[in-house]
Amino acid sequence: MRPLARLVWLIAGLWLAQAAPAAAASAFGDWSAVVIAGDWHAHSGGPSEAFDNARRDVSRAFEQAGFEPQNLRQFSVRPERYRDTNPAKSDPQGIYDALTDLTAKATGGCLIYFSSHGAPQGVVVDQQLLPPGVLASMLDITCGKRPTVVIISACFSGVFVPALAGANRMVLTAARPDRSSFGCGEADKYPYFDQCVLESMPGATDFATLGRTVQACVATREIREGMKPPSEPQLFIGSALKPLLPLYSLASTAAPKPPGRN
Repeated sequence: MRPLARLVWLIAGLWLAQAAPAAAASAFGDWSAVVIAGDWHAHSGGPSEAFDNARRDVSRAFEQAGFEPQNLRQFSVRPERYRDTNPAKSDPQGIYDALTDLTAKATGGCLIYFSSHGAPQGVVVDQQLLPPGVLASMLDITCGKRPTVVIISACFSGVFVPALAGANRMVLTAARPDRSSFGCGEADKYPYFDQCVLESMPGATDFATLGRTVQACVATREIREGMKPPSEPQLFIGSALKPLLPLYSLASTAAPKPPGRN
């Protein structure tokens, strides 16, 4: 090989070696994420693993979709039971502190996922209610204007949509503001909604597709099990986030050009 041709070949090889990691980067590699199990009781009051099962497996599914493990924190009411996943203790201050820490380092976007009981006043986080207004303030301070996806698996979780709705946000909830969701009994592996999220993730192209597929999945499951009235999961997608969601692919490792940051 002539010297000039060899030099060109070496330069091209070095360029490809440097470019390959960037090409393989995930669309969510710079996103912050928290996944919270907010209770350990079934609706009967007895013990249930449903919320922690969802917390563990939803976290795994998002990591498989490209979220970096170091940018994802898990929370459990009984963290000492789950040393394999090393969750922190579920409490509002701890969740806020984690979001503060994560969003200072991973600035591309935010994912917040709750699996718990709920009431018309908010979602249960270790025997207390986290109201919509408080969660909205937490996200305003930490996630700000960056792309943000909030998923709340709980009864009455539609109460969060008005407070969290924003141009840069997607909000997916397990139920209408005035409806219960299902599947948090002592023998349930997951709440219905969380199981539908897990079943829908492999075929979802982005979060918008995931939300619509989960809605249909929950409706089908409730009809099959004879659960009434239907929970009717709610989906809100803000006007600024809607055209960006296809860039954040759950099925691809292609990284989009980052939108405006905080």
